[in-house]
Amino acid sequence: MASKARNGGEGNRTAARDYHQATREFVDSGKVEKSAEKARKAVEHDKSGTLKRAEEKGRKPARH
Repeated sequence: MASKARNGGEGNRTAARDYHQATREFVDSGKVEKSAEKARKAVEHDKSGTLKRAEEKGRKPARH
């Protein structure tokens, strides 16, 4: 019996469509500038370097 629910895998059109729709809704909501300003302030005022360390960790390969 074949399952109707399939993993779209690489190039999943349904996931891509959903992502683009959510992105368009966010842009159309007018919240982009407010979110960008909030992110800028967080980065500029991160005195402990938490965000910088998280970025560096995220840039490392998953496996060594």
